[in-house]
Amino acid sequence: MKLQIAIDLTEMGKALCLAEKVKDIVDIVEIGTPLIIKEGMHPVRALKSKFPELCVLVDTKIMDGGAIECHDACEAGADIVTVLALADQATITEVVKTAHAAGKQVLADLIGVDDLAAKAQLCLTLGVDLIGVHTGVDRQKQGGTPLKDLTLLAEKIDPSKIAVAGGVSLQTIDDYVRLKPGILIAGSALYNAADIKQAALAMKGRLRK
Repeated sequence: MKLQIAIDLTEMGKALCLAEKVKDIVDIVEIGTPLIIKEGMHPVRALKSKFPELCVLVDTKIMDGGAIECHDACEAGADIVTVLALADQATITEVVKTAHAAGKQVLADLIGVDDLAAKAQLCLTLGVDLIGVHTGVDRQKQGGTPLKDLTLLAEKIDPSKIAVAGGVSLQTIDDYVRLKPGILIAGSALYNAADIKQAALAMKGRLRK
């Protein structure tokens, strides 16, 4: 299992500072959608320029223009790009084709999808590398978590291909670890921690149990 930090902030300087603090602890650093919308690909270029060996996921949430948007993200240094599983099959195919040509990976985000298993299997058939089980921030405010969805999906596809996000914290992480997803994604539980390094180390330790 890998640990990914999702830095969903809008301040580029702060986001890059946090990434630097945990770069030797987490396996993947995610440049979140809020920062991409505000700053474009500049944070990705800055992070990869300073830490070229760092695995960076760029949460582009591509819905259309698959080849163009994926190319821009890969050119900036993304190692993994995200496409919405709700996108047209043609768009998903274009993202996969473009990313793989650049030696990069694609994660299909299932946010908003009703039939998770069917859509996940379709995305894998289209060549997607990873499937994201994701409960968004707005849904979390209503008490939603991705645990039920992860439990369902882990019975239908290879759990090692699943990345799970949405409220993962030290208080809930053990429930997710038991289902053996390939990637556990933590956001505010890490970047809002009093000591982000200690929080990341604690989470990383829980993955090894």
